[in-house]
Amino acid sequence: MDGYRAMGFARPYGQAEDHATDDTADALIGRSLDLGVTLVNSSDVYGGSEEAIGKAIARRRDQVVLATKFGIVQGPFDGAPAIINGRPKYVRERIERSLTRLGTDHVDLYYQHRVDPDTPIEEIRRAHAVHPITAVQTEWSLWSRDLEDEVFPLCRELGISVIPYGPLGRGMLTGKLTSFDDLPENDYRRKMPRFAREVFEANLAAVEIVRDIATAHDAAPGQVALAWLLAQAPDVVPIPGTLHVGRLTENAGGASLALTGDELKRLDALTVAGEREVSLDDNWSYGVTPPLGR
Repeated sequence: MDGYRAMGFARPYGQAEDHATDDTADALIGRSLDLGVTLVNSSDVYGGSEEAIGKAIARRRDQVVLATKFGIVQGPFDGAPAIINGRPKYVRERIERSLTRLGTDHVDLYYQHRVDPDTPIEEIRRAHAVHPITAVQTEWSLWSRDLEDEVFPLCRELGISVIPYGPLGRGMLTGKLTSFDDLPENDYRRKMPRFAREVFEANLAAVEIVRDIATAHDAAPGQVALAWLLAQAPDVVPIPGTLHVGRLTENAGGASLALTGDELKRLDALTVAGEREVSLDDNWSYGVTPPLGR
């Protein structure tokens, strides 16, 4: 199974304002539920996504595993520092706001979007002993594999699901991009090291391997990327994002694609040039909190 990520409603790469509407959400979520994609993942900072999702699921709430996030007051963009809030009072305020926007009395999964550097948080093992952690959402794909050394093994040990965002390499693993110039002038990915002109061709070599395996299965490259993630463990649930019903349908097909052992090894061996993110506030990508003091 995979899920649907509603970040597109916030136009993360510079999409036009009219690309995400209530009608878009209704079509996307209706189709996702018809396909058995039941996890709908949003955030209180994803544009108008919560309101749009609330309207779309109004008559099908019992069919949806509804997830949303809190914590980002201000992102570290355009020279501004990141402001993250994880204080209990703030959390209560934000969940009430999200429930109102979503038109429901509960969410099934509630994440802290980023780590608050001023609010102590229990080390994962201690926190899990107090109250089991259901899931960790983090970037994970064939070309973003930072969590595999420590985080993923710990999640497997403790029975914590992993919800990978960016499972299609922010669009690169779909095979639709063939050169740096395919990115629109206002596209944020032009600033990202892995999309830089000087490494773009090298990274296309990794995409070609994905494309080759896809051809062998009469599948789309993105379906191969999703199938690779789904093969990692039963409780890995990728959440590709899109604003197009056709692409959503294509993504859902990745759940039925079975890769061979040799194909998985080829994919495991892929290498990627460049850092995964632009240089931002250190705590944005690798959250660190102060000690509890006891």
